[in-house]
Amino acid sequence: MSGAERNGVVQPDATSQEIYDGGMVVRREVLGDAHVDRANGKKDAFTEDFQDMITRIAWGGIWTRPGLPRQIRSAVTITAMVAHGHWEELAMHIRAAITNGLSRDEIKEILLQTAIYCGVPSANTAFKTAQQVFDEMDDPAMDGAGPTTPPPHPTK
Repeated sequence: MSGAERNGVVQPDATSQEIYDGGMVVRREVLGDAHVDRANGKKDAFTEDFQDMITRIAWGGIWTRPGLPRQIRSAVTITAMVAHGHWEELAMHIRAAITNGLSRDEIKEILLQTAIYCGVPSANTAFKTAQQVFDEMDDPAMDGAGPTTPPPHPTK
């Protein structure tokens, strides 16, 4: 297996700019131009290095790798967001999962799986978050890409 088949844009001779540019292409494809433009529009001297890092390392270094299809990468990411309780990031990655070709039923199955391995309270919040995202996506008055306010912490 050659480096290109194995490593995506992170080739031995790739420049940092090439990795960044490749990451930005995938980031825009997965999250959408509006989201990326909002994130970049908010960056300042304090957050600029972080935005650069996630574009190069997460999007350029990992999401460009051909070893997993984007649907699987989305499923893994959704699970990680549920496991760690990152609800705003979960909402963003539920939208990304739809963009990457996962159906709502597949997302439901991922969330059911998280109930067993991440805990029922976390899955409860994840289902509420997904439901809110889907409602926003279905509402013609909304652009479908706006931030979702995480639901309140679940109760029994």
